[in-house]
Parts: sequence; structure tokens; C-alpha cells
Amino acid sequence: MQKDLGDIFIRYAKKIGNNLLISVSEVRISPDLSIAHIYLSIFPSQRAEEILNKVEEDTRTIRGELGNLEHNQLRIIPELNFHIDSTLDRLDAIDQLLGK
Repeated sequence: MQKDLGDIFIRYAKKIGNNLLISVSEVRISPDLSIAHIYLSIFPSQRAEEILNKVEEDTRTIRGELGNLEHNQLRIIPELNFHIDSTLDRLDAIDQLLGK
């Protein structure tokens, strides 16, 4: 699922803006497979909230594309919940603190 979502977001990023990179860093699926928490790494990070809001508006379309790709592997396509993965920002902040 993570690979298919990554492919979807490569196309999605090209569609909504230049110089935009959206990658799927992690997917956590509930035990009953009904909910998927998807963590997105967005570059440039200054636009992360704006892009996340756009992604949330387009969740239905994204879920439909995922359904087309995963229909042979999953009985139901889970509800998609998107989150910003701020791991890289935290690592950068730690590196800056250690550099002082």
C-alpha cells in the first residue's frame, strides 16, 4: 500500500505544483484494516500545512485511485487519515542544536 500511495503522490505533486515533493514515509493500518494513517513528508516544508489541507480535500479521489491499484489485494479500501511526518524537521533542529 505504501508503494502504491507513493506512486499516487508523485503524480499528485506534479498536478498541484512545481518544485513540490510529497513522499509517503509511513503507513499504519488498524488491525481490522478499516483505517489507514498515512504520514507524508512534504518538501518544501513551509507549505506542508497548505498541501496537507489540499490532500485532505482530495481524500476521496486519492482513495479511489488506491482502490483501483489495490482491488486485487484488499477486500475493502481503508479510510485514509493523513498526517505530516515532521521527522526530518526534528532531525534538522537537533543537528543545528548539536552544531552550536
